[in-house]
Amino acid sequence: MTWSRTGASQMHDEQSRRRFLQFLAASPLLITPHLLPALFAQDPGLIASPDLALNVFDFEAVARQKLSPAHFAYMATGVDDDTTLRANREGFERYQLRARRLIDVRAIDMSVTLFGTTWDSPIVMAPVSAQKAFHSDGEIASAQAARSRKHLQILSTMSSTGVEEVIAARGEPVWYQLYPTDQWSVGRALVKRAETAGCSVLALTLDLQGGSNRETQARGQRRDSGQCSACHPAGPLGSSLDNVNAMVARKPMFAGLDISAVRSSQPLNMNWDFVKRLRDTTSMKIILKGIVTSEDAALAVDHGIDGVIVSNHGGRAEESGRATIESLTEVVAGAAGRIPVLVDGGFRRGTDIFKALALGARAVCIGRPYVWGLAAFGRPGVEAVLEILRRELTTIMRQTGTVKLSEISRQAVNDRSR
Repeated sequence: MTWSRTGASQMHDEQSRRRFLQFLAASPLLITPHLLPALFAQDPGLIASPDLALNVFDFEAVARQKLSPAHFAYMATGVDDDTTLRANREGFERYQLRARRLIDVRAIDMSVTLFGTTWDSPIVMAPVSAQKAFHSDGEIASAQAARSRKHLQILSTMSSTGVEEVIAARGEPVWYQLYPTDQWSVGRALVKRAETAGCSVLALTLDLQGGSNRETQARGQRRDSGQCSACHPAGPLGSSLDNVNAMVARKPMFAGLDISAVRSSQPLNMNWDFVKRLRDTTSMKIILKGIVTSEDAALAVDHGIDGVIVSNHGGRAEESGRATIESLTEVVAGAAGRIPVLVDGGFRRGTDIFKALALGARAVCIGRPYVWGLAAFGRPGVEAVLEILRRELTTIMRQTGTVKLSEISRQAVNDRSR
């Protein structure tokens, strides 16, 4: 007799249910008795607790149920037709893994050093804005999970919690992601506040100049019967980047600043002179988030940038139709080993992370998966997502015969498009 959670809906009569529970109790299946009630006390397609998750996608389903349509769509949206959003996942199919045999893989070391600090894992928690829209504990729960699982965390400018509180919950400084806005005085104040709080790295986001057309997000708001006007500016959420003044007024990082002239999260004339001006303003390391070409990677090195993140904003910035995993190789070539290259966009499995490391990434940033966990179960959900990804990465490192990150090389992957 076989069983799946989706099969529960077919067992309508109580007698059949009791027989099945008796079967489970007597079987060698890896289902412990304390989990059995949860299997039947919930929608058979949803997990009732973090420990029931088989993979990170299990948390997405719960998050979809718990969140309002508008909030879930805000997290899930791409731009235009969501082509780039889908491409980020489909891009991993281009690469196959080459497994090696007869290697002692008992001890796995996935530690990585970035700017003098060593982390237990190359899995970084990417900046995600407004996390209290997904759970009342918001960024604090994420920071506590990062602390308990010893992961690097990057905080968004548009966070719903101030950097000082997040660092206190994290127990050590986080990296700070910057939307400088179109007013230099505001951007400079944000940088100084992050530096004073103890942040050592500033991640300047580059890919939202002019905003983005988030149709899925706008449709989600239309389906939402809640009263959004109490928390959001008028108009569809998808156009909020065109009305940043109203949005930032509610964000803790802008408290006490004169934001009356702010109209954009990024200046439309942001260029390398702007980057130099920023460089001269802070002693923090500066990395550029949104680099996707070899030319820009080489220019970043030439302009004294400390690192880059290959990113298309999770498919919610430009509609390039190109996956970040496919951009990674040329960015690594442009950086030529002179600065660390990180990457984000569509990472959902340990095998995805392994492929990026093999193609030259120093670390991999995840966003939506840990927010699914946050929305589903708060801090325990975030911790479970991190544990699942670490477990999957450990498994594939063993299967490919690589016991530490420095052994993961281009030889570990096959590009099926060639």
